[in-house]
Amino acid sequence: MQPTLVSHADSVVINNERFRPYLTRDVIAARVAEIAADIDRDLEGEVPILVGVLNGAFIFLADLMRALTIECEVDFLKLSSYGAAKISSGRVHELKSLDAEVTGRHIILVEDIVDTGLSMQFLQKKLGEMNPASVRTATLLHKVDATRIPLDLDYVGFEIDNLFVVGYGLDYAQVGRQLADIYILDD
Repeated sequence: MQPTLVSHADSVVINNERFRPYLTRDVIAARVAEIAADIDRDLEGEVPILVGVLNGAFIFLADLMRALTIECEVDFLKLSSYGAAKISSGRVHELKSLDAEVTGRHIILVEDIVDTGLSMQFLQKKLGEMNPASVRTATLLHKVDATRIPLDLDYVGFEIDNLFVVGYGLDYAQVGRQLADIYILDD
């Protein structure tokens, strides 16, 4: 059966499950601008590489990059830990690696969401082994209660409860990424 999205005035239905609004596009845009201002301040005079984690982070990364006033470059890598499930499998698999040379460069690792923390830990270790000048992290959402390991996150958009979210790049079985707002599962 093909995954589906049906939009209603106050909710969306994705794969036969109802989601209600959680964070509006205006609230998200304001927070992205604040994060960009922090990065501008912290990396003034540098040209960092924004490394987006596909697929979910591409919208956050694009908006963040447009809000920056410093020059920057962009690259992507891809991991898998969810598949079509609503919770992380706990196993991280790299599907696409970086193309850019990062030795001696400042990296900002851009994620849509930090859940268990295993993907972020994997990436911080992997990128750290490439001898960059620094590795900073920017995540739009952080599920603090779901995080199983200690993590240092430099830029966090929103700390959220352990909720299943879609929209603004986040998906449910590849559906819902295009939504401008973020929605939560309506139990």
